[in-house]
Formats: sequence, structure tokens, C-alpha cells
Amino acid sequence: MKTMIGVIGGSGLYDIDGLEGAAWQKLDTPWGAPSDEVLTGTLDGVPMAFLPRHGRGHVHSPTSVPYRANIDALKQLGVTDVVSVSACGSFREEMAPGDFVIVDQFVDRTFAREKSFFGPGCVAHVSVAHPICERLAGLCYEAARTTGVSVHMGGTYLAMEGPQFSTLAESKLYREVWGCDVIGMTNMPEAKLAREAELDYASIAMITDYDSWHPQHGEVDVSEIIATLGANSANARDLIAQLPALLGPERAACPQGCDRSLEFAVMTAPDQRDPTLVAKLATVAGRVL
Repeated sequence: MKTMIGVIGGSGLYDIDGLEGAAWQKLDTPWGAPSDEVLTGTLDGVPMAFLPRHGRGHVHSPTSVPYRANIDALKQLGVTDVVSVSACGSFREEMAPGDFVIVDQFVDRTFAREKSFFGPGCVAHVSVAHPICERLAGLCYEAARTTGVSVHMGGTYLAMEGPQFSTLAESKLYREVWGCDVIGMTNMPEAKLAREAELDYASIAMITDYDSWHPQHGEVDVSEIIATLGANSANARDLIAQLPALLGPERAACPQGCDRSLEFAVMTAPDQRDPTLVAKLATVAGRVL
């Protein structure tokens, strides 16, 4: 199988530099239109697709992002490895604004989003005990280190609904009681859907602030976030530029089994499956259906 890297860009990252043969493609999916057109091309000989999560001009809120359509669109294009880049707050003094965190766990507190491709008429249960592809996360960490950015390997991401930032009480709960490391609004249900689509998924949290728990920083200041995003986005582009050489053009099977997560996940008997839903699942689950 050939490698194709999919990058989902978060706040502040709306395009990718240096793609050869770059072109924006308009795609449609059974789940509606994705957040925007997808920028495709090659980087150092490896195909790449870039999708701005919020759309160019930042038109989608965290709740309105069409997560299912985004993952389906990347799978349509032949993406094998998805790298999520997103702006986050930090619950740890040592994870400072400007740092990157390669996330390895999630606590999902979102509640207003469709979280699965499956449902009545075709039920499936995938494991997200280890929601991040360890191989891909390790390569992202290696790529980040080459850029000189301060990067932390491993961290738990609290996914909140938003669009408001946390109250002080919530921030202290997530940090002191639940033991989370970073907080954001967009990696869920994205990571769950990538697993259902049998795509390797890694998450790069770009720290912009200390949320509201920090006694010296107080409440989140959007102007400070925007200032930090500029430097973070430049570092994210440098990181992404390293990935084609690290991943290589030929892709072996995922050691963790991310690319085979549906192997035994579909529960509904073949003769009881809803043909309309099965047709919608053709891209993400056609291998097993």
C-alpha cells in the first residue's frame, strides 16, 4: 500500500506550503460536505491531503465542524495516516504556551455531535482504549524534535464542547481531579471516527494558553492566543514537512492494528443490515461490509 498523509489543520493553520501540484478539490460525502475543499498534492514524493478543520476564514465552530464528512473525504482520497493539529490550553506548568504535546489519551466531554458512522441498521463497536496510533505519534514526536520546538511525548486531552472556555471550577476539576494535561474542543469525535474508518490517527496539541487555572495568567485571553498561534503554525508547518521522509512512500500494516479496527466490530447480521446505511458506509467500512 502507498502512504498518503492527511493533515487536519486547526485554528491558525489553514493551508500547507510547498505541495507540488497543489490543487483544492471539492468533495461530497454521504454525511454532507466537509469543512472546506481539500488541498492535495505531493511533498517530497509522498501524496498529501490538507483539510482546514474550521474552513478557510474559520467559519465552523467546534460543534458545527462536520467531523464525519471530513474523515470520509480523507478516506475517499486514499489517506492512510491522519495527523491532527489543534490549538489547546495547558493544565501543566511545564507544558507552556508555544510548546507542542503529542497526545496519547482523551477524555471526551462533548455532547452535541454525531460520534459514529454506525447506528441503527448497522451497529459496530470499535475499541478506542488506545485512541492514538503509537507508530504515527512517535514519528510526529521525532519530526517535532527536528524543528527545535519544545515537544512533550504523551498527554491526556480533555475534549470540551465549547465554544466558551472553561470556568475556573471546571479547569481545576480537569487538572487536579481528573489529571488531564491539555484541553481543546475538536479532537473528539474526530479520533473516534478515524478509528472507525480504519485510519491511523495522531494528535499534535499546540499550546496557546494555560486555560483558567493558572494563578498568574487568569482567564483565557483570545488576543494572546492569536499571537501564540502565529509562531505555533509556523512550527507546525515545519513539522509536517518532515513527515514524508519519516513515513516513506510505502506503508506497512499498522503494528497496533488501527487499519484493521473493524475486523470484528460489526455486530448486525448481514441479512438485518439497513441497505441505505450500508451504502453510506461504503468508503469508511467497505472493506468489511
